Amino acid sequence: MRKSIFCMLLLLGGVVSAKDYVVKSPDGRIAVKVSVGAQTAYSITHDDSEVLAPSPMAMRFDNGTVIGEGMKVRKVERKSVDETHRPVIKQKSATIRDHYNELTLRARQYKIRFRVFDDGVAYRFITDFAKKEVKVMGEEVNYIFPADFATLFPEEKSKNSAQQRLYKPLNLSQIDTARFCSTPLVVTTNKGVRLFISESDLESYPGMFLKKTADRTLSGDFAYYPMEEEENDDRARFAKKQADYMAQTSGKREYPWRMMIIADKDGKLIESNMVYNLAKPSTGDFSWVKPGKIAWDWWNALNIYGVDFKSGVNTATYKYYVDFASKYGIEYVLLDDGWSDFSDVTKVVPDLDMEELIRYAESKNVGIMLWVAWLPFEKKMDEAFALYSKWGVKGLKVDFMDRDDQWMVDYFYRVARKATDYKMTVDFHGAYKPTGWLRTFPNVLSSEGVAGLEQCKWSSVTQPEHNVNLPFIRMVAGPMDYTPGGMINMHSKDFKPLFNTPATIGTRCHQLGMYVIYESPLQMLADSPTNYYREPECMEFLSAVPSVWDETRVIDGVIGDYVVIARRSGDTWYLGALTDENDRELEVTLDFIDGNKTITSWEDGVNVKMQAQDFAKRTRSVSKGDKVTLKLNGGGGYAAIIK
Repeated sequence: MRKSIFCMLLLLGGVVSAKDYVVKSPDGRIAVKVSVGAQTAYSITHDDSEVLAPSPMAMRFDNGTVIGEGMKVRKVERKSVDETHRPVIKQKSATIRDHYNELTLRARQYKIRFRVFDDGVAYRFITDFAKKEVKVMGEEVNYIFPADFATLFPEEKSKNSAQQRLYKPLNLSQIDTARFCSTPLVVTTNKGVRLFISESDLESYPGMFLKKTADRTLSGDFAYYPMEEEENDDRARFAKKQADYMAQTSGKREYPWRMMIIADKDGKLIESNMVYNLAKPSTGDFSWVKPGKIAWDWWNALNIYGVDFKSGVNTATYKYYVDFASKYGIEYVLLDDGWSDFSDVTKVVPDLDMEELIRYAESKNVGIMLWVAWLPFEKKMDEAFALYSKWGVKGLKVDFMDRDDQWMVDYFYRVARKATDYKMTVDFHGAYKPTGWLRTFPNVLSSEGVAGLEQCKWSSVTQPEHNVNLPFIRMVAGPMDYTPGGMINMHSKDFKPLFNTPATIGTRCHQLGMYVIYESPLQMLADSPTNYYREPECMEFLSAVPSVWDETRVIDGVIGDYVVIARRSGDTWYLGALTDENDRELEVTLDFIDGNKTITSWEDGVNVKMQAQDFAKRTRSVSKGDKVTLKLNGGGGYAAIIK
């Protein structure tokens, strides 16, 4: 059993004989008190109400140094920053404000840095050891709450996880010490303030899980470095034996940000850019990166019909996908599992002429992306990148990592860097949550780490309530490849999972609304082109809706209940809404538009209670300040274009 840095007395008590340092948010509503003494701890208040009790922090190294233990502060540095970023990829806005007050406590060989924003708090450790390489033997991350707060707990059974969890409503007192969860996690105070816990700038370091360790206490829990690994039949590899250290790393470096977004309204979680702002900026030219939508083959099982060729992994089938993408202005087609040999990602299956397909796609102004399992790709990465570049492949979907120990996090970064060299975009599946990818590598357009639409092929877990949780939790961490767009829709009571002819839970407009609500600069169209051809009115919306935005406004929303968002691209506004299983009537004031406009809406139809696919398309004139009533059926949604 690994020795804890802190004793239970410290966790339950406090820090004695400590010197306190205080730093506040620019608007003064959030205050952080850092207490330095025998141990170092911090606490947080929001509007003078304690949201985090004194919580110890530390990091232990093989050179004997323990950050945060008996710290002698040699210098205190403070600064205020208020600047505007123009992101390469406009996930939610064309500009991002980065406004915070910073406190840095400097000791002889390390620093602890705090940043306090109007919407949250973050801290990180920074080392300056003379030794070139060190081992991190352990890190103490503690969240000690002042009362029995509620959580939405994404419980895990193993750290070998794709982090595709549901969010269980559990009070801290209901979580025993054998249970742990992935991050992000949302905690709700007794006054209704939401606390979003995650991390940013995770590089060459294991990702953070959270474990119940004491009364009202959640603590960081990490995968230790893998020493021996074994492969399985899913083209992946997992740790068989772990080292007694978390990471082997440079003696001079910055460690990941431990961050907490603090929001008194649920919609502020969606609007927050903290994860992005804390990540390292990109370096180099990324002007070649092209966001967009992508037609996908795997969810619909290549299930096309009404054609004169046999569907499958062959050139004719994928030309059909390319023709569909070209007709509707969809930027990419993805070839998922099956295009290559099972274990060799440089060998194309006999029925597929890759060079001819890419030539054909280019003639139609459509890019081709390829799926790869991470382990076969790792074994031939340099050869594969060179070959794909020669073919003209535009990007990769890399899958099955299902780990976030240091070795695997390094793998993510190696793929991102090499893809940058070859000017390819990346979509990570079987992946941990984003920790600022889109800022550091703007070509990493999206990632999974979410229980998304694929689950409908074998389960019924993606219920409308789960779908409405996601914008306030997982999506806050960064772009989310949920893969929406199913055209066969059923109510929960009628739904059955079918692998080859999958349906979705909820109404047709629940699916359409996701394209406004869910952020992903590489947004999938999951269903078969044949099914989309049968839905020309829906394709009017799906062909028009962007995947990146100039402006985002959260109109209203409550975690797990409903959400309404307006997003602008150029001078056109898009309005989207989702609800849980409850019928809702919501009123939206169009105070965000200018002048006279036309609104075209896709709404739950009059017969939607019987037939989930029923929708109505309506068009009318509107002006600034007009009110629009959204009538959402249980499990329903709404989508509109205002221009």
